[in-house]
Amino acid sequence: MELTAISISNSVDSRSRTHREARYLEIVGRYDRSTVEMFPHVFGEITMALEAAPGDVLGSIFTALEIHSKNRGQFFTPYPVCQMMAEITLGDADDARALIADKGFVCAMEPACGAGAMVIALAQAMLAANINYQRHLHVNAVDIDQRAVHMAYIQFSLLHIPAHVMVGNSLSNEVREHWFTPAHIMGGWGLRLASQQRS
Repeated sequence: MELTAISISNSVDSRSRTHREARYLEIVGRYDRSTVEMFPHVFGEITMALEAAPGDVLGSIFTALEIHSKNRGQFFTPYPVCQMMAEITLGDADDARALIADKGFVCAMEPACGAGAMVIALAQAMLAANINYQRHLHVNAVDIDQRAVHMAYIQFSLLHIPAHVMVGNSLSNEVREHWFTPAHIMGGWGLRLASQQRS
C-alpha cells in the first residue's frame, strides 16, 4: 500500500518527492524482481474495481483477509452502512447546493478515516444528487494507522476526491505525515481553502 501511495504522490507532489522516493527505494529493495513486477498488476486491479463499482475496495479486502488489527480496536465499517450514513449526512441536496452556491464548495472532516469508506460514500451520495464532488467537495481525513491512511489516499486519488489525508491522532492534534491527492493539487485546493479562510 505504501509503494502505491508513494507512486501516486510522486506524480504530483513535488514537495514530498525526494523523501518519498528514498522511502520507495528502501521498501522495494526488500522484494525480489518477480514480486515487484506484480505490484503494478495489483494497482491495475484496484483501479478497475473502483471503476466498476466505487466503494471501499481496500477496506473490504483487508477485512476479508483479517489483516486489520482487532486487538487495537480497528474495524472497517461495512460500505452499505457508510452509504446510509452519507445519505443522512448529505440530507436535502438543496441545502448542499445552497452552501456550494454561497461558498463554492463544502468541506468534510473524517477524524478516523480508516480506508476512506465514509468519504467515498459521501462523494457517491453527492454524485447521485447531481453534485460534482470533484469540484465541490474537499476532505480532511486523519487516521492513526499509517497503512489505513495509505489505503484511503489510494482510493481517494483513484476516485479523484480532493483531499488532505494525514497520519496522526485527531484527539491530540498530532500529525506525522501529510498526503495530498492529485485532485487536491491539480485543483488548486491549497489556494481555494486559503482564500476561503481569509474571507
